[in-house]
Amino acid sequence: MRLKIEKTQSADIKDFRQIFLQENNFQFIYDKCHYYGWADVYVIISNEACIGYGAVWGSDKREDRDTIFEFYLLPPYRKYVSSIFHDFISTSGTKKIECQSNDLLLTGMLYEFAKNIYAEAILFEDYVQTDFHMTGVHFGRNHKEENTGADAGGYYLVQHSEVVANGGFMLNYNFPYADIYMDVKENCRQRGLGSLLVQELKKEIYRQGRVPAARCNISNNASKATLIKAGMKPCGFILKGDIKNGGAI
Repeated sequence: MRLKIEKTQSADIKDFRQIFLQENNFQFIYDKCHYYGWADVYVIISNEACIGYGAVWGSDKREDRDTIFEFYLLPPYRKYVSSIFHDFISTSGTKKIECQSNDLLLTGMLYEFAKNIYAEAILFEDYVQTDFHMTGVHFGRNHKEENTGADAGGYYLVQHSEVVANGGFMLNYNFPYADIYMDVKENCRQRGLGSLLVQELKKEIYRQGRVPAARCNISNNASKATLIKAGMKPCGFILKGDIKNGGAI
């Protein structure tokens, strides 16, 4: 097999990226990297035919381009995945791998080629619909804060005329997913307000024809409990590791 790996433009791998996203069918948090100019992309060519691609960015400083975060091969070529990935490391000059654990192909490469592997964040997907109600608490939105492209913000909970929680969702991930964020006023925490807000944000996301998703730091037990209580469940992790031995097999 004559193999070439060449740096290219995001537009040149657009169709392959659609196959990647369709095959995996989950919120891919790195999707926006391609649209914000945060990634370098490489096409993988065998016998003059494109068989896959890879993408890198800077996990600490975006301009460094030292971290592989996306890698895809057409199924017939996956029996060669280790040797192809080794060549991709050599061509891109990368030092790290970062991936979602529900991206099984790249996760396999992470465990084969990296060391010092750890989970940075937990990924969540919607699981069940909840029906929380709190007397005197109302959900609303500041209509002066219209959707500003990626950010659908301005949502809040009010209790006794006081805003006790704020939140919204990001729309700059692969369609149809929307990434929930929220914050409860410090002196109002541990009352169930966070889960109530997430519940209402989920409803709003579905009304807009989207699918709720969320994530939190691996050590943020409060956010994890809030999201689970609101009917979401862990579906993966953000994993990171350092490439060992220069990518030698």
